[in-house]
Amino acid sequence: MKKEKERRTRSDKKRDVKPTITIQLKECIYRLSYITNTPVKDVAETICEAGLVSRKVMDYLSQHFRRPVRLKNTLYMGDLDRSSLQKRSSAGQCERITIRLPQGTYENLTALAYALDVTPSRATALLLDASIRNSDFINEYVRDYLKQHLDDGRMRELKKVMKFINTNNPYEEEISWSALLSFLFDELKIGASNISESIQDWLDKWNRKER
Repeated sequence: MKKEKERRTRSDKKRDVKPTITIQLKECIYRLSYITNTPVKDVAETICEAGLVSRKVMDYLSQHFRRPVRLKNTLYMGDLDRSSLQKRSSAGQCERITIRLPQGTYENLTALAYALDVTPSRATALLLDASIRNSDFINEYVRDYLKQHLDDGRMRELKKVMKFINTNNPYEEEISWSALLSFLFDELKIGASNISESIQDWLDKWNRKER
């Protein structure tokens, strides 16, 4: 008699989540995907994972918690008198996207959904919106991407350019890494084979101008 083999769930198995988000948020995710040349599904997954461990994002969402939940080392209290966000409609036209999340991330998401008293897909939509509006995440995401695709010398040159632009900026606003990368792509995407080539061309032009 053959022993029946137990099926085990793979530790790296991913769960599909299909949140409905605004067209503006979807376009923002797709633009970030385009800027960093990273698949949309990977960008969305990273946004969710970063948001779930961000104290700033969780503190923002906690104002809507209807049930208590412990996230990392913080215990958030809920209040059932708060109105549910489940059926609150988003402004503007919306579309559904599909995201595949690792099992661990999905479990953290369901905890967030429990606290918000919404479905996991709705919690994902709220998490995406809150996380992508966090400028700290966007800048860190783009900076990490650049570090992976530029050598140390180019990264140092790029930091010097960023410092010069922000020091001499007459508009009293700081130019972020994401804004710089977006500008570089808009200016140099024609004829450049990759981001490294684009930035090197831009740095060469900048250095010639400064001489």
